[in-house]
Amino acid sequence: MALITCENISLAYENNVVLSDLSFSVHTGDYLCIVGENGSGKSTLIKALLSFKRPLCGSIRFGDGLRQNEIGYLPQQTGAQKDFPASVWEVVQSGCMNQSGFFPFYSAAQRRLARESLEKLDLWDLRRRSYRELSGGQQQRALLARALCATRKLLLLDEPVAGLDPIATHEMYRLIQQLNQQGITVIMVSHDIQSAVQYASHILHLHNRPLFFGKTADYLKSSVAKQFLGGEAHD
Repeated sequence: MALITCENISLAYENNVVLSDLSFSVHTGDYLCIVGENGSGKSTLIKALLSFKRPLCGSIRFGDGLRQNEIGYLPQQTGAQKDFPASVWEVVQSGCMNQSGFFPFYSAAQRRLARESLEKLDLWDLRRRSYRELSGGQQQRALLARALCATRKLLLLDEPVAGLDPIATHEMYRLIQQLNQQGITVIMVSHDIQSAVQYASHILHLHNRPLFFGKTADYLKSSVAKQFLGGEAHD
């Protein structure tokens, strides 16, 4: 059974329809990259998957035991977030809040989960540092660790390497790929098609409508890839 199934959905942004008649599914272990130009509906789709936005029509269904509070989300970072006055430990541990319910304190299991997430992303030694003092790449790793605290099944990542230098970008892609190889399903929004086809198992290409959905190997052979990657379709 699929983790997420979208069937014939249409979505609007500021009363303008940005996506129509979109159908796709994501299964456990997939690494789906949603690509397309600005305004193609990528971030609007992520908000719909998070139930922040309702489709105009069609349906979004969750399966394989996935619950709404078991999705880890890394949004696009704003300038205000970069200057957030909290420690790395506090930022990462806040990813457990969805699991806390009405309890105001974190449990021992949640604190252990935060530690595991920090260690997995090479941040344990920085846990007492102020988040605002970190480099851009370190901040994104902290936010990825925060998202990881919310899930063991599915990460939704909205432009996770935006604004990072090439070294930090490469490290971020490496960590995301590593998490996927450990069994976490990844849905990532990106405008970087070249990197998407390098790392993702599946591609959803949007341009105000679905242009392609399928395995990356098939995408590379498609006319859509030829148009947007340049040259001939890849074998």
